[in-house]
Amino acid sequence: MSATDKDINPEVGLGDLEKTVILNSLLEVPFEERDQSWVDSFLAAVDQANLKLGSPEVVMASDGFPYIQLQNVQADESFQAFVISKQLPTLLMQGFGVVINPQNQRPDWVFSYGDIVNYELTDSFYTDDSIFSNNKEQIIISQDEQILVGAPSDNILPKYLRNQLREFLKHMGIEKPKAMMIARNYKDEQEVKQDLVFNFTPPQLGNEKTFEQISTTLGWLLPKHYSVLFVEESAVANGFVEI
Repeated sequence: MSATDKDINPEVGLGDLEKTVILNSLLEVPFEERDQSWVDSFLAAVDQANLKLGSPEVVMASDGFPYIQLQNVQADESFQAFVISKQLPTLLMQGFGVVINPQNQRPDWVFSYGDIVNYELTDSFYTDDSIFSNNKEQIIISQDEQILVGAPSDNILPKYLRNQLREFLKHMGIEKPKAMMIARNYKDEQEVKQDLVFNFTPPQLGNEKTFEQISTTLGWLLPKHYSVLFVEESAVANGFVEI
């Protein structure tokens, strides 16, 4: 898989030169010395630094997802700049993640499509604190629990993300993919939690492997802090809306 020149246009201007210098310096630090301070500095610089496209420009990685390959540039190097913050329309519309320096024995960083979505929505690749349920929790809704149901807003599922989700889910055999948001403990601002819910379950698909593939891909397409549930559409009255 490769992107065409029409898909990726490097001619959108240079990035921040200071952040480019900082990024290059950070990437010289051995992996075993890259602590949380290094991570914070890297994430603060990589979005606006000058990078260059690898060859090929887009690859299907071993995880099965498409990534634009980017490499850091040296001071005396002639290059066409690729700046992540300036290429968001391309990344989001085409459904690409980003891998930094994949030509090395070990890539310096890998951003999923969901990480890029989160950056576009919040100016940050990752969100630590949110009202989404903890992804590590086994979420169970009791019968007597009061929940609020509503349609996902554009701040949760913007149009470009809906397009990616809809195309993928239809490809996986879900003819009318739908979603809704639910809020639990909504009367307590300290305890309120929300979840994104899709209108299918493993038994409905009849294939555990297919469901695992869907679940993994949703995890790649959505920001990492989103919590996802799967519920039969018939179990919720007037809740689901088409993606």
